[in-house]
Amino acid sequence: MVHSALESPTPIETETSRMGMYEEELKKFNWSLIALEVILFALGIWNLISATAVEDKSLGLYKTQLLWFGIGIILTAVILLVHYSIFSRLGYFLYFVNLLLLAAVLVVGRSSLGAKRWVGIGPFSIQPSEIMKLSMVVCLAKYFETDRTVGGFGFRDLLLPALLVLVPTGLIIVQPDLGTAMILVLTSATMIFFNRVKTRTMLILGMCFVVAAPIVYRFGLKPYQRQRLISFIDPMADPKGSGYNSIQSMIAIGSGQLVGKGYRKGTQSQLNFLPEHHTDFIFSVWGEERGFIGCIILIGLYLAFLLNGLGVAYQSHDKFGLLLALGIVTIFFWHVFINLGMVCGLLPIVGVPLPFMSYGGSSLLTSVICVAILTNIANKKFMF
Repeated sequence: MVHSALESPTPIETETSRMGMYEEELKKFNWSLIALEVILFALGIWNLISATAVEDKSLGLYKTQLLWFGIGIILTAVILLVHYSIFSRLGYFLYFVNLLLLAAVLVVGRSSLGAKRWVGIGPFSIQPSEIMKLSMVVCLAKYFETDRTVGGFGFRDLLLPALLVLVPTGLIIVQPDLGTAMILVLTSATMIFFNRVKTRTMLILGMCFVVAAPIVYRFGLKPYQRQRLISFIDPMADPKGSGYNSIQSMIAIGSGQLVGKGYRKGTQSQLNFLPEHHTDFIFSVWGEERGFIGCIILIGLYLAFLLNGLGVAYQSHDKFGLLLALGIVTIFFWHVFINLGMVCGLLPIVGVPLPFMSYGGSSLLTSVICVAILTNIANKKFMF
């Protein structure tokens, strides 16, 4: 419509034009990561109900998981309304707030199963170590965003990033939570090496690791953690003790054979032979009930999710968005890799949950927020 110099569009025309613009934006909106997240979570709830079917607390578990997911969806909507660059401005602030929460856990934290990992906030209990993984990624993305080092990082260049990683890692190990500490270190190391490290520096770091490993093993790990590493090499050396979890998990997955035993028909989980079958060993329940085909489908969904995330990083228009997306995808990769390796007997048992499948409010909430940030980066603009 053409308007004269004295004419202006009517409010109705302006509103119609604006609605059309919103519809166009929604059509272009990249929903793939959120769609995969919802599918994985739905399968996780279905599996969780089966895993806890014979326990008195079964109703509470899946309802609590749904509640945390609902909170995550609300936060997702908020995150999608702003530009992801806000995390660059808040990077160091979020890191230090999370660091204070980790310190608070050691003072006023709630203990469970011999570990002090949770802190109460109102009616909820959160696990700061889970949130620290995302805070660490944001902090490192902020740090490397403005770096202009040429030819790769030297040993001195990595002292500050290493300090940023080692402080929260030390606080998490003290809890103790070796699995989360390992994820934090591996994710941070992946981000640092992505920014290029000099060959000489890599050799020095390798030598430091070789020297530090036996010291950490002897003085940094608790006796049960050392025993887990020994049992990983030979689970049958202590089949009723430290090797029990690994053996039962492999029995559960192997007994599923090609198509599985069927929903709620897994003997290892339903008869409580499989320990922690609603958290760390949730994949074992899935493997027993859905078999090899079900496992391939689930792994395929995770692979599609990770590839979509890498695509977001590759297509990012700025360095911060690239590093932030890469760090988030790395968190998911190490979680899936270590959990599957752990339950299949290929890696030591260190207590790492499977994203969207394992029960745990803080872990689920962090995962949902990570997907929201990735989706924000993928769309590269305000939604409205």
